[in-house]
Amino acid sequence: MKRRSAEAILAVLFGVAIVVVGGAVLYFVSTMSVHPDRAAVPSTTAVADGRYSGAIDESKRLARALVVEDNLPGLSVAVARDGQILWAEAVGWADVESRIPVTARTRFRLGSVSKTLTAAAALLLHDRGRVDLDAPVQTYVPAYPQKQWPLTMRQLMGDIAGVHVIRGDNNDRLPRDGCATVDDAVRVFAAEPLLFEPGTKYRFSTNGWILVSAVVEGAARQPFPTFMRQELFDPVGMERTVIEGDMEVPDTSSFYFPRAAERTQLGVQKAPRRDNSCLFGGGAYLSTPLDLARFGSAMLKPGLLKADSIALLHTPLHLTSGASTDFALGWKVERAQVAGLSTPMVAHRATPTGGTAALLLFPDHRLVVAAVSNVTNAVGVTPFGVKVAEAFATRPIER
Repeated sequence: MKRRSAEAILAVLFGVAIVVVGGAVLYFVSTMSVHPDRAAVPSTTAVADGRYSGAIDESKRLARALVVEDNLPGLSVAVARDGQILWAEAVGWADVESRIPVTARTRFRLGSVSKTLTAAAALLLHDRGRVDLDAPVQTYVPAYPQKQWPLTMRQLMGDIAGVHVIRGDNNDRLPRDGCATVDDAVRVFAAEPLLFEPGTKYRFSTNGWILVSAVVEGAARQPFPTFMRQELFDPVGMERTVIEGDMEVPDTSSFYFPRAAERTQLGVQKAPRRDNSCLFGGGAYLSTPLDLARFGSAMLKPGLLKADSIALLHTPLHLTSGASTDFALGWKVERAQVAGLSTPMVAHRATPTGGTAALLLFPDHRLVVAAVSNVTNAVGVTPFGVKVAEAFATRPIER
């Protein structure tokens, strides 16, 4: 009798487990798609140059396909040639739950694409004779202690400086919570020894770019955010670019990340709020593709920066071994297939918590593509940007 009772209880429990698991699977599958109705995905065109109607139509198709097939909450993109915006489009949701559409004014997290902005600020000061790229960083940030090897601004900006705070998973530990000043952020890693002798290795570093921010502040003799606004953003026309702190910024997207296996196709969930202010020029900026396209255009020809400084952004550094890092001062230097040919591409891409950003410059075509999404690990964003560049590059350049 007891055995039969136990078997009955086990059978009931097994049945309940099947119902629970089945319900969970059903819920997971039924909520995977952010856009169950492809035709209902919102889309807004902010700029459309009629001379490029064919490229725009093709790029719109590509944008909608990316959002639906990769299950991205939202996507925003802008294209510029010779400093003129040719096309800007916003697709999908800034907030999925509230059904708030993305617009051209919606701000997204840039993550380490912020470093390209900081690099431009440093070179502005270099052009003005205020920053020597090969001087010790302590020249501009006396509070940063001397290390076991000398350390220069050029090495910091080339990610070959060895400024790291290693976590248990071999990734860098970054400053958290709020920082009122760049000095607050630098203090988090200032006591750490360099991980390797500068110039001997290439290793992506956000802490190093926080230190670059401190150099900009020290050389400019004014707060880093103030210099960025007055000397970079305002002259370029970047009206929507701001540092993200602990206060909500108007017109900012909600942030999402994949809920399983780092794949957006399996569904997304909201990312927790965080204060990124400690990252400063290493990753704290919110912006829009329109602002990024204007900025990227200024990085293609002399004007804001001198020709020699523009060249520094497009020229990879070399290690002491002689090997190229394929990384210049804040920019990855690579090649992409555009218009059937292998062409130079100067780029930076990032996957911060709750976002993906790609800023792609094609010097030979005088073309800039900026594309962002509000979900981490949107792996299709950069390939999409290259395809958009190809669509616009195939049209003859009007001189």
